[in-house]
Amino acid sequence: MVALQEQIKKGVKILKAGGVVAFPTDTTYGLGADFSDAKSVERIYEVKKRPKYLPLPLLVNDMTQVRMLAAAISQLTLFLARRFWPGGLTLILPKAVSLSLYPVGQSTVAVRVPAHAVPLALIRGLGKPIIGTSANISGNLSASTAGGVEQQLGDRVDFIIDGGKCPGGNKSTIVDVTGETPVILRQGIISQYEIEQAFEEYRKVNNYAHCYGL
Repeated sequence: MVALQEQIKKGVKILKAGGVVAFPTDTTYGLGADFSDAKSVERIYEVKKRPKYLPLPLLVNDMTQVRMLAAAISQLTLFLARRFWPGGLTLILPKAVSLSLYPVGQSTVAVRVPAHAVPLALIRGLGKPIIGTSANISGNLSASTAGGVEQQLGDRVDFIIDGGKCPGGNKSTIVDVTGETPVILRQGIISQYEIEQAFEEYRKVNNYAHCYGL
């Protein structure tokens, strides 16, 4: 098998050329492309057979990139990001005006910092966030191995980075933080209990700061 670093270099080259790459993450295998390239985004929808009204989540390296994508970042968002990033938490945030064309017709954007070296290296190599949707046909089970991606998508993608089996084996948990209370939209690798406990801690910290004028 080709060394992982060589596969990553090839993956970055393909992304820069507008291609679609499948890669391992800390949850399941992901399907990535340059989010700012309209043709690349269109291909992701075609490869996955995903309905156009369903937005595509983005993978980022850090909060600096999040600030480029979001119109506002609340204290709740920062608290949950510090608690669960990098990791299996996707946060729904109000979309920045500069992202008017992505995703089309949506007022929010979904972002996550993965706890896996491969997608982080792809983001660094491309120099911008990448689409990070699951590498499967919409409605089918997510793939946790490169072989699983090959079975579902075959030559519909330009390249599959084989990084072995994903450690998570489950999708990320999606939480909407556009309001004052986190709303779980999809239960995934992070449990509802963990989210609720984190929010309770957040409320206690905020109440303490308010009481003492901090």
